[in-house]
Amino acid sequence: MSDPVSAAGAPPKNGSERASDAFVTYVLDLCKVKKTQSELRTGLGLPVERCNYLHRYLVPRLPERMHPDARRAHYAVAALIAARPRAAREADTHTGADGQPRPQWYQRANLGASLAEAVNAQIIKPNSAEGDLHLMARQSSEAIHPRLPALTGHLLPAGVRVDWAVLLEDLTWWNRERDRIATRWLEAYFRTTALDTEQDPAASPSRPSEEN
Repeated sequence: MSDPVSAAGAPPKNGSERASDAFVTYVLDLCKVKKTQSELRTGLGLPVERCNYLHRYLVPRLPERMHPDARRAHYAVAALIAARPRAAREADTHTGADGQPRPQWYQRANLGASLAEAVNAQIIKPNSAEGDLHLMARQSSEAIHPRLPALTGHLLPAGVRVDWAVLLEDLTWWNRERDRIATRWLEAYFRTTALDTEQDPAASPSRPSEEN
């Protein structure tokens, strides 16, 4: 790819698959081999310089000239995918194996939406989810990366899905566009939790009686 900054952020050409989706599909295929999955998982939460077992699989896939933030994002997401619990691996239909088309990119869930889904399902308390989002909004990607294994490890076993391609692009650009991305996460979180409240009348305060 010609973009030395980001393999993930390259736009699709002629309606083809986004680079981030293609990378996720590649890693999902790698994880079909148990030994490979195990080796990719060793990179959880680690900087690229300590991901010795991942180089074999990712170096041939990624551009030689690549921004360090983008490279770490790709390594991090590969390790997170490899660390999915069995139930999440069986339910993952990211590659479109179920025959259903993916939503448009802007409609796809980011990490804020995933946290909201966990709150709506009473897996995570609202204060905890909002605290995580506000904390991450103030941090660099260096601080966020080590937090992700525990966070996704809490979401995935409970059936909350993470869109790995969206996360990959967000992590790739985080240090340069943190405010914009953090705002998207927060907007998605509050929009999704509000939607759940609207759909569940029991969760909304009852209206006062209009009878005299």
